[in-house]
Amino acid sequence: MTNSIRKVVIVGGGTAGWLTANILASQLSSQKDAHGIDICLVESPDISPIGVGEGTVPTMRQTLKLIGLSETEFVRECDATFKQSINFVDWLYPPENGHHHSYQHLFQYPASPGFDLTPYWLLHEHHNIRYEDLVSAQAQACHAGLAPKRITNKEFDGVFDYAYHLDAAKFATLLTKHGTQTHNVQHILANVTAVHQSANGDIESVETDSAGIIDGDLFIDCTGFACMLLGDTLGVPFEDKKDMLFVDHAVAMQVPYADDATPIASHTIATAQEAGWTWDIGLTKRRGTGYVYSSQYTDHDSAEQVLRDYIGPAAAQLECRRIPMNIGYRSEFWRNNCIAIGLSAGFLEPLEATAILLIEATAKLVVEQFPATRQSMSHSAKRVNEITRYGWDRVIDFIKLHYFLSRRTDTQFWIDNTRPDTAPDSLLERLEAWRHRPPAESDFFSKYEIFQLENYQYVLYGMDFHTDLSNSRKRYFNQLQTQEFRQRMAKYQTHVLKGLPTHRELINQIRLHGMKAI
Repeated sequence: MTNSIRKVVIVGGGTAGWLTANILASQLSSQKDAHGIDICLVESPDISPIGVGEGTVPTMRQTLKLIGLSETEFVRECDATFKQSINFVDWLYPPENGHHHSYQHLFQYPASPGFDLTPYWLLHEHHNIRYEDLVSAQAQACHAGLAPKRITNKEFDGVFDYAYHLDAAKFATLLTKHGTQTHNVQHILANVTAVHQSANGDIESVETDSAGIIDGDLFIDCTGFACMLLGDTLGVPFEDKKDMLFVDHAVAMQVPYADDATPIASHTIATAQEAGWTWDIGLTKRRGTGYVYSSQYTDHDSAEQVLRDYIGPAAAQLECRRIPMNIGYRSEFWRNNCIAIGLSAGFLEPLEATAILLIEATAKLVVEQFPATRQSMSHSAKRVNEITRYGWDRVIDFIKLHYFLSRRTDTQFWIDNTRPDTAPDSLLERLEAWRHRPPAESDFFSKYEIFQLENYQYVLYGMDFHTDLSNSRKRYFNQLQTQEFRQRMAKYQTHVLKGLPTHRELINQIRLHGMKAI
């Protein structure tokens, strides 16, 4: 059939383009099958990726398995390390007399003795223990600088759930090699100079400076903030969300370790500052650091100084990159025969590592909804647009939650972030319900809501959100079982921590010996 979807052209490389190419090619393309889909990626040899998206969430483990990439190769080639959580510092209160409030958003699901422990913790049966320590041993592993697995664990298996920190530029290079060599993705290095449309508005082809005209049936826009296809050519407007998420710039620095024995944190450290927050990510050979801030509440020079002060004396010799950010998303993600994935679709700041997560989720959704013909494309586009918009809106809810629950009043940035008129109504409705009962599974009825119950539990109760159970106390009658569980958890924490290597020890072992293949 002449209208069959046989060739996908991805315009733009980097993490977005190459991760999308690998996901689509691994699921839709087959060298042995004449009916497989051809995947072609064209990228400019002159444009470097932004390259600071160095954090992931646990779905990356499934994605690497899906595309057939070895975890050992990934760790070795991308200077990758393991990420077990995000440690939020000073988000609830500003530091005072050297004291810093902190909590962990863990990647391990809260343990359960057959019922939800949250109300028993809220009833102050265990007021002398952090919520994260009641339901998991993982926070203690992070504080002790331990890895989430042993060298004897198979690839992608661990004692605790985990994600990764990675060098974004090296990750894109590895994905390029894997996509071309393993999945037969056609790779074209050329600059797109024009986009040609057919009579019905579809994109028919892209014209390049050195590879001629490249035609296709379905085009994926991975051109970053430029959004060359979906935005410039098809005219899909950008919806600004800076009225809810204030940060619009970042400054970034790469900090070498003092020596090869320097401990590597197995969690992201996110520290609140006067007009945003700093990230601190430990890779194999360096730390990736940055300050995400709002230019409405500070100036660029002051922001750079905040980051240099955070790093300390080592920052004096380091270069600093400034990165502007467009906060929001396109009003449609799929129009005609063009889909935007990555920064071309939108960006909602680096908190909780949502950028790569949304690339993974969208690419997998496109695989599920992949149209066989041009006639069936409109249904696929409608479904992808509905699901993706819902997902992005729920991500906004979750990111805003971190700011909205703050009790900081030391700067106008934090004061304004806690105003109800800057929060989505959907978030305010949930918080109102949770003031009188703990969050429940039924509050998260869609699998396309990227952050689920356990994510909210860690943030809500890490930030001392108050759920008043005084009128429902009699519903909770498992105090004895909860006390027994707490005792078992304390013993488990002691046992499991003894058997884990330090994070750097594990990375060194992997680089020397590799992990057991699946």
